[in-house]
Amino acid sequence: MSIVGSHHSGFHVTDLDRSIAFYCDLLGFEVVWRRVNREEYVRRIIGYPDAELHQAMLRFPKSDHCLELMDYRGVPRVAVDTSPPNPGTAHLCLLVRDLPALYRELSAQDVASVGEPVAITSGPNEGGRAVYMIDPDGFRIELLELPGEPS
Repeated sequence: MSIVGSHHSGFHVTDLDRSIAFYCDLLGFEVVWRRVNREEYVRRIIGYPDAELHQAMLRFPKSDHCLELMDYRGVPRVAVDTSPPNPGTAHLCLLVRDLPALYRELSAQDVASVGEPVAITSGPNEGGRAVYMIDPDGFRIELLELPGEPS
C-alpha cells in the first residue's frame, strides 16, 4: 500500500463566497488560499475541458486537514439531493465543546439543522451529544461533543 496520508477533502458548492463565509465566519475555518483556476491539467483531471474553477482551500479548526471548496463555472450544473441516505452524499464531523451553546449560536445565525442536539445513548460515543447542521448547499455538518468534554 502506498497511501501515506491525507491532504484534503472537497465539496462542490453553488456559491464560493457564501460557502467561505459559512465555514470561516460561523465555524472557524481559515482560508489557506483562494484562486480562479483555468489550468489545462486541472481540466483534464476533472474531465471538464471548458470548466473554470473558483476554488478555496480552508483549514479545519485546530487541524492540519483542509476542506477544498470548488465552484464550477462555464459548465452545466444541476443541484443534487443531498439527503443523507442518497449514495454520493457526504458529511463532515467536527469535534466541539459546549454543543448546546454552539447550537444556539448557529441557530441564531439562521443555520438550519436536522433537529436539536441529542444525547448519544449507545456505541463508542455514548454519553456525548451530537447534531446535524446544514451548510448552504445541503451538506450535513455533524457537531459532536464527546463524553467527558468540559462544557
